[in-house]
Amino acid sequence: MKQVLITGANRGIGLELARLYAANGWQVIGVCRQSSGELEAVAARVIDRIDVTREADVLGLKQALAGEQIDLLINNAGLLQDEQLGSIDFDSIRTQMEVNAYAPLRVAEALVELIPEGGKIANITSRMGSIADNDSGGRYGYRASKAALNAFGKSLSVDLKPRGIAVAQLHPGYVKTRMVNFGGLISPEEAARGLADRIEALNLENTGGFWHSNGDELPW
Repeated sequence: MKQVLITGANRGIGLELARLYAANGWQVIGVCRQSSGELEAVAARVIDRIDVTREADVLGLKQALAGEQIDLLINNAGLLQDEQLGSIDFDSIRTQMEVNAYAPLRVAEALVELIPEGGKIANITSRMGSIADNDSGGRYGYRASKAALNAFGKSLSVDLKPRGIAVAQLHPGYVKTRMVNFGGLISPEEAARGLADRIEALNLENTGGFWHSNGDELPW
């Protein structure tokens, strides 16, 4: 049975991905800071009290998974905060960089030895990380952190291709989750289905790409 590890799996898109993969016969490892009954109902294993920005926690996660095989790593944990020119909170930007960019790279580096040839890494990013697509400004920390994640993911795709591991940067869409005060356009269930379709289509020929969950290729 294939095994998927999902960070930020206790709610929102992460939880819906956990439900979807469990329903499709995968063993789900849900990683989060605080577990939820919803996650525990679908995950084969929950590893909580993990802050993916902390080196010690990620090392503990690696140790907890010793001897496991991770066929799919989904870096889903994320943070959205807002900054406006004239009152920019640089601590907010640093925090978003830690959560949205550095943490996925930290987790990927720690767990890559558990990913076999044919395995995959999906980084849940945002089209707001696209520089070409930015025509509204603002959101300095979120945009910069997701752009950095895209750059990290692209480098991972190049470095891991010889090992037979494919990597994708995936935008879920504007999803009705707590992160956006439930003001999105699509449901977490619809986003999860689209993301899973993109992951299924991921291979060594298209590794390194940046896609919307609806299948559109996004500009960098």
